[in-house]
Amino acid sequence: MARLAALAASLVLGVAAPALATDTVAPVREVMQVTESNWSEVASAPEELFTADRLERLFSRSFRDLYARAMQDEFAREAGTPFDYDPIVDAQDGCPLENLTITPKPAEDGKAVVVARFQFQSCSGEGPESQAYSETWFEMVDEDGRAVIDDIVVPYEAGGANSTKAVLADIAASQPN
Repeated sequence: MARLAALAASLVLGVAAPALATDTVAPVREVMQVTESNWSEVASAPEELFTADRLERLFSRSFRDLYARAMQDEFAREAGTPFDYDPIVDAQDGCPLENLTITPKPAEDGKAVVVARFQFQSCSGEGPESQAYSETWFEMVDEDGRAVIDDIVVPYEAGGANSTKAVLADIAASQPN
């Protein structure tokens, strides 16, 4: 009811009602810049994507909570990350990212999706597989008036998808209480 009243007030006052927040693309752009840099041919040591600063600025509270719980895992403590792969490209090996596009989709039920599309296997050969595009979906939510990443999902051609939050939840669930 409050949302309806706010929408009505915005129409009367001539003010646009907020859809999801301000900019859903900016957090994804920052994540993809780090990812591109990490996979570039000139990258020295990979830059940590999930720094305390980025987690606080770019990710939702629920994502941060799962990440913190997953970091209690022995592997995560030793490696400095709960992942043994890059969750943005869903791989351990690959090529520099090429032809990256970042496209926001309309918000539905308080969530928006921003799609990063790129070629990631072009250095691995000449066949159609090496020229295929990959996608990563960033599920965005509004927290405190700003768009933040709530999940990172990599869809599979054959169906299904890999949810970073689901991976973090599995790691966190394996920890003794």
